[in-house]
Amino acid sequence: MNRAPETLEGWWVLHDFRSLDWARWKALPEAEREAAAREAADYLAEAVEARDAGEGSSGLYRVLGHKADLLFLHLRPDIAQLSALEDALARTRLNDFLVRTTSYVSVVEVSFYNPDGNVEEMRANPGVQRRLYPILPRSRAVCFYPMSKKREGQDNWYWEDFDRRRKMMREHGEVGRRYGDRVTQMISGSTGLDDWEWGVTLFSDDPLNFKKLVYEMRFDEASARFGLFGPFYVGLRREPEEFFRWLTGR
Repeated sequence: MNRAPETLEGWWVLHDFRSLDWARWKALPEAEREAAAREAADYLAEAVEARDAGEGSSGLYRVLGHKADLLFLHLRPDIAQLSALEDALARTRLNDFLVRTTSYVSVVEVSFYNPDGNVEEMRANPGVQRRLYPILPRSRAVCFYPMSKKREGQDNWYWEDFDRRRKMMREHGEVGRRYGDRVTQMISGSTGLDDWEWGVTLFSDDPLNFKKLVYEMRFDEASARFGLFGPFYVGLRREPEEFFRWLTGR
């Protein structure tokens, strides 16, 4: 049997995409709309501060284009805490005007193509700890896309020799590291959890970095030959008070 790389898992992740029914929302009396907006902003503030779980991270992003209006992004130690955050949003008045366009469930993952490495020693590494339990950066922009590895004929990632896969992933990682001062990357595994195998979330103050990084990565063999990509979503971060002002038109 071909060897799988060792993986370490950290926080559970929920990408929750919503659209706002603007016609119904604007038809609300101003006082009701403002009260519902304040309640929603309070929900976001509690999530951002992880008051529900004591640890974790959350953020809200205004998604550009037709695919969604909002991305609620949550990281928590336990998957049940993600469910509780969904329930808390469902209990807000704003939720009556939101339509879920899509969502993605995954868990932060660090994989190792190291045949001799001790996984628990790797887990204790401070750098690995930061990757497994990240705090969402306050970067201006976010980009999210799901992806899988191809399994078609001769282009079957999972039949490639372990050492070949390790070499390709090393080259793939070198491209990402060149953007390390401009882009923060979070990889979450979703095999058996959602429709794709990984979710990739990128953060940067300049969204042009997303285009340059993803384009350059297309030329390494791991992506050019074996990469399958889902839809891309780009958004801009909104803090709780900015969310309130956006909902009320202020």
